[in-house]
Amino acid sequence: MKKRTNRLLAIKNIVRSHKISNQEDLMKKLLEEGYHYTQATLSRDLKFLKIGKVAYENGYMYVLPEDRNIFGIQPTETNQPPVNGFLSIDYSQNIVVIKTLPGYASSIALAIDRLKAYEILGTIAGDDTIFLVMREGILYRDIKNLLVLIIPELSDK
Repeated sequence: MKKRTNRLLAIKNIVRSHKISNQEDLMKKLLEEGYHYTQATLSRDLKFLKIGKVAYENGYMYVLPEDRNIFGIQPTETNQPPVNGFLSIDYSQNIVVIKTLPGYASSIALAIDRLKAYEILGTIAGDDTIFLVMREGILYRDIKNLLVLIIPELSDK
């Protein structure tokens, strides 16, 4: 399973850092990073990650759902107002602990779950604390970059 996780992370990194316009170019980049697999598997991975194409310059390029706002396209998962009540965030291995004002944890956890982000396995909310479980191989900065969509104060931390 870790191999698939690493492959999915590699796809996300390539799509974010290169202007990839077709599966053939993406497969070449993945091959350069040591990933050998079929076009059918790549298609399934792109669908799983919800990667789509947007018009760009003289053609199209792949973008991640959370990056579509760069091109003026707001995915429904992140088309929600920022949440209030956030106090702090801390990390321990694959667990993220988010502290909130009393009564705010469940609404923030719901907003996080609505992101439907591959990097997040799930959340558990109490009254003023959220436990977020990260997928193996995910970096803390990846989680922070996702959470800043709904908790803008994180960009300052």
